[in-house]
Amino acid sequence: MKSMTGYGYAEAAAKTFNTSFEIKSYNNRYLDIYVSVPATLSPLEPRIREYLGERILRGKVEAVFRVKNIEEDISVCVDPAVVGGYLAALRKLAELAGTNEEIRLSHLLHMDGILKTGQNRGAEEYWSDLEPLLARAFAGFEESRLREGAATEKDILSLLGEIRENAGRTAAFAPEIEKHFSETLRGRMEELLGDKIDEARIAAEVAVLLVKYSIHEELVRLDSHCAAFLAAAAEKGSVGKKLDFICQEMNREINTIGSKNVMAEVSRCVVAMKDGLENIREQIRNIE
Repeated sequence: MKSMTGYGYAEAAAKTFNTSFEIKSYNNRYLDIYVSVPATLSPLEPRIREYLGERILRGKVEAVFRVKNIEEDISVCVDPAVVGGYLAALRKLAELAGTNEEIRLSHLLHMDGILKTGQNRGAEEYWSDLEPLLARAFAGFEESRLREGAATEKDILSLLGEIRENAGRTAAFAPEIEKHFSETLRGRMEELLGDKIDEARIAAEVAVLLVKYSIHEELVRLDSHCAAFLAAAAEKGSVGKKLDFICQEMNREINTIGSKNVMAEVSRCVVAMKDGLENIREQIRNIE
């Protein structure tokens, strides 16, 4: 079982630059990956997204690459066409203004696009240095998700055990429920008929009520859902959605038991089961 929330961080220093990679994730119904990289490394964004998408199944993931250059490996060049265009425009301007002022280099330096800079090292060349860093950050991120997932699983299984215990207590009240119906019917008939009580009729009426209010089938199905939950929780991969569906089925059986209940003791068991199940569903929202 793996949590959808996690955190990983790694940093490294190369000869010409320092880099760091940070991964954070939060609960989300589907997989949503956000990648932030410096503009010069934007061609690497699909690679990072693919790397994470192959390893994460659900959650909102934020991945941030930071690069601090120590020695800039850049080239500077002059665009002759742009320089020629500016010179022609300045000469025309001087002619229209009726001035013979000499055009100086300082005038051109204020113009955009004359000097152009570029990175001598392409984005793809950085990948060999950045991929190991990404792997280290992801390893820490995965470890944090597994650690939190293990703690969540322990709590969920403890709550499931309490639900099964309360289901067992509810089943143990079956004889008391039959006795309750029998005594209630006998009391009503005595009020109406006095000593002229028909035992066969009481037995028949009790049987009808027991069929109507029997919770045996619901308890059997609830136990089956609990077993399915345990099996699903032990599976690899994304189990959160499957566990949530099983919880819905468990909730349906518990509600039916509550609607058929005629005893205060059973009511307490039903309330405990509903409370435990709600806590489980809260925890499942954090499971991948």
